[in-house]
Amino acid sequence: MSEKTKPYALITGASKGIGKSIANELAKQGYPLLLVARSEEELKALADALQTKYGINTAILSIDLSTNDASHKVTDWIKTNNYPVGFLINNAGYGVWGDFSKSPLSDQLGMMQLNMNVVVELSHLLVPILSQQKQAYILNISSTAAYQAVPTLAVYSATKAFVLSFTRALRFELAKTSISVTCFSPGPVDTGFASRAGLDALSKMAQKFNMQPDEVAKMAVKAMFNKKSEVIPGFTNIISVYANRILPKGFIEKMAAGIYKI
Repeated sequence: MSEKTKPYALITGASKGIGKSIANELAKQGYPLLLVARSEEELKALADALQTKYGINTAILSIDLSTNDASHKVTDWIKTNNYPVGFLINNAGYGVWGDFSKSPLSDQLGMMQLNMNVVVELSHLLVPILSQQKQAYILNISSTAAYQAVPTLAVYSATKAFVLSFTRALRFELAKTSISVTCFSPGPVDTGFASRAGLDALSKMAQKFNMQPDEVAKMAVKAMFNKKSEVIPGFTNIISVYANRILPKGFIEKMAAGIYKI
């Protein structure tokens, strides 16, 4: 496939962290990019850097995906510019840490909107566009938190469980189409997530287990191209998820509560 005929990859939350690293990984392989995030300045800097380094086409859209009709605006942007999208990377998301009853409801609902609704909306809106490609991909970024209930991250872990379940079901439904669907569930990654979620105390401990964004991105892209259904990167994370499946839920939740204590 020549560079001119390669489809675009739409990446949400592309300005930093895993999304930025996935953008870099796909740019290395010559794929043009549609970069979506809130920070226009960071998006422009990334787009310019990737264009200069890899000679690919990029376009950016600065938008807060958690706002009403944001997913429709992204889709309208794609249709207006006639971008041939062959990849949907649902990466945007964030966590809210703390006692559920004491955390602002608006923060919890905003997280649910971004972590779940936007994934559903963009998937639904872009399946017809992705179907125009001989081979297309949806990559949903979940978390190892999807495999257990996490006290003080109650809603966050629930949103990631939703992403995992939704992805597996959607993969089954699209099995006979040209669209492959993959769920990628990393553990701690050195992206600043813990600090942004208000988990500064955990950040120091998490550094011992952190994977690097570039490493995680390579594994995510490889899993996507290999058409894997569900991938957990890192041996420690795999063991952790396996333990969640065989140990009593109450025991796991007690352990998690000790780690993520307020």
